[in-house]
Amino acid sequence: MATSQVETVSTTADKAKLALAAALVLAGLVAYYALGKQGPLFQWLGLLALLALAVVVFLLSETGKSLTAFGQDAVREVKKVVWPARKEAIQMTVYVFGFVLIMALFLWLTDKTLEWFFYDLILGWK
Repeated sequence: MATSQVETVSTTADKAKLALAAALVLAGLVAYYALGKQGPLFQWLGLLALLALAVVVFLLSETGKSLTAFGQDAVREVKKVVWPARKEAIQMTVYVFGFVLIMALFLWLTDKTLEWFFYDLILGWK
């Protein structure tokens, strides 16, 4: 990731923005139920409009800006990944499925052997 200095400073304005975003989310939920008599279209429009406004207010806060920066860094790092070719991915998938099949067969045989040993041979249950 990018080497950047991270300083967490929580100002009163930033706390107010976060509180406003939370209040807008709550207002969206209240509006959804309050607009029930107007029909589902107005319910969803009220909810989505207030949620979108809450997201905008959140992204303008320092916490939102740091979240956006983290997302940009993550995208930048994912672009650096060297992904396997299709042939390699298929081969590795076949290897994994083969190994799982062999382990399942081994565990089944172990279970049946122990079942035979304990129940049939030692206890005499059939």
